[in-house]
Amino acid sequence: MSKKIDAKTFAQQKRRRRQWLTFVRMCRYGVNNFSRNAWLTVAATAVMTITLLIIFMTLSARNVLVDSLSDLSKKVDMSIYVKNDTKPEDAAKIKAEIEKLPSVTGVTYVTPEEARADYAEKNKGDSEVLDALNEASNEFWGILRVSIVDINDTSELSKYVDTSTLLEKHIDPNKEPSFAGDRRTAIQNIGRGVGFAEKLGLVASIIFIVISSLIVFNTIRMAIFNRKEEIQMMKLIGADKSFIRGPFIVEAVVYGFIAALLATGLGVLILVSSQEKLLEYGISVRPTIEIVTLYSPFVLLAMILAGGLIGVISSLLATRKYLKI
Repeated sequence: MSKKIDAKTFAQQKRRRRQWLTFVRMCRYGVNNFSRNAWLTVAATAVMTITLLIIFMTLSARNVLVDSLSDLSKKVDMSIYVKNDTKPEDAAKIKAEIEKLPSVTGVTYVTPEEARADYAEKNKGDSEVLDALNEASNEFWGILRVSIVDINDTSELSKYVDTSTLLEKHIDPNKEPSFAGDRRTAIQNIGRGVGFAEKLGLVASIIFIVISSLIVFNTIRMAIFNRKEEIQMMKLIGADKSFIRGPFIVEAVVYGFIAALLATGLGVLILVSSQEKLLEYGISVRPTIEIVTLYSPFVLLAMILAGGLIGVISSLLATRKYLKI
């Protein structure tokens, strides 16, 4: 009984050793193929690099777009105006009530004095406005600036304005909230534009990724086409399909690994070098750069996995045609 067990164990160990040797040979052949044809290697790696760079920049651009639109949404004026003589403690109570609304993310109270100073600062280059401001007898109102989750939905805030007894005592009757009346349509248009831009960015990302993957697939298929006679010869001498595929898969993974390093480096360089210019146009690129920098090991790992996955799938699809012959 023990001899049978020993024989079975020996057979399993022999099979594992053979599988390991086969794997090592496939890796060696794949690396040799990578370095054997310099021009083909450079072309395939360059195409893979461009593909991964497109994927990196597309996803980064979408994130920049979302951040920029989010900043734009926060700048949309959701203001409630209270009378000039509203006491600070009453304004604080109103502020606390608004902050309890589920759709509200934050409230800031600007006193009449602060509102006047802010208006003067914004118009400091216009002497006529400043002269009129100094001579004016009417006082500024207090402002409750409200940030909400979705600028398309101001229904809860509007309901509060209509039903709050505390606010009713202090709200300025001559200055309606910025999200009411004619301004509501303008805010809704901005909100719809934000939503459309986010969806458009997602669709564009998917399209660019699909196109780039097809380009890589065709490039790797051309590389394998140049070695179709080698595949036929390996089939004639009885090599398994998995052994024939192995070196091409390893070669494609090497393409993906090197391309991921190059594409990530180029992508980060492009983002950093264009930061100042984009900020001049009000494009919020800094959060994306901070994310890429902070999680750079994970970003690089994701790029390597993406490159390897694209290479493996392309190799499997490309070799399948010649293995059927």
